[in-house]
Amino acid sequence: MDVKITKKKGEKLEFILDGVKPDFANSLRRAIMSEVPVLAVDWIEVHENNSALFDEIIAHRLGMIPLSFDPKKFNFQGQCKCEGKGCPLCQVVFALEKTGPCVVYSGDMKSSNPEVKPLSPKFPIVELLKGQKIKLEAVARLGTGREHAKYQAAIASYQYYPEIKKLEKGEKLEKCPDGIVSMKGNKPVIPDPVKLDITKPCQIGDYKIVLNENKFIFRVESVSGLSPDYIVKKAVEILTEKASEFKEKIKNI
Repeated sequence: MDVKITKKKGEKLEFILDGVKPDFANSLRRAIMSEVPVLAVDWIEVHENNSALFDEIIAHRLGMIPLSFDPKKFNFQGQCKCEGKGCPLCQVVFALEKTGPCVVYSGDMKSSNPEVKPLSPKFPIVELLKGQKIKLEAVARLGTGREHAKYQAAIASYQYYPEIKKLEKGEKLEKCPDGIVSMKGNKPVIPDPVKLDITKPCQIGDYKIVLNENKFIFRVESVSGLSPDYIVKKAVEILTEKASEFKEKIKNI
């Protein structure tokens, strides 16, 4: 297996994964999206809310606000030393109290842990008119994308890596779209394989573009408070643990 990073900027990561089967690539994609633990608002207690939005809508909006946090400092509540009662090692409490007229933003959420805060202070929550007020407490806990979309760590996708090969004798394919290759002498070359998106082999003169089913272009974009490189590494770690666990259990069959 070989991994080559082709682009890394902010919340986006792009890399080439070579020497694996499609089933592994898809398992990695699914683990990135649904297995990596993420901290998100999971419970709220509304003390006062006479805004235009119902409590349930406010709760949904708070749950979808990505939080910046250090994953090494938090446990799943069911696996914490507090035995699920709730403590600073497994949850963070946010207090929110505002009176209109104003727009309530994510930056107005006061955290019990100064290291945990919304990824941006500019996520709008609700607009309050004169005389309207909102007062609540929200609790954030760890979860995974398998439970709810608010815990999804990233968006991940992949495509087969395109390569140019000589046509076999008598082989005929559909003509490739214009402008997807350039010429180097008499041989076509792909200027940037990462930007070439085709779904099936095609023909250019005496050559063809094929899709390498053991080489993939991965694109990962974080939608949580975690960096994309951490998400990929954690997903691999989770897959390794699952494989080891399966290997041990299969011995008992």
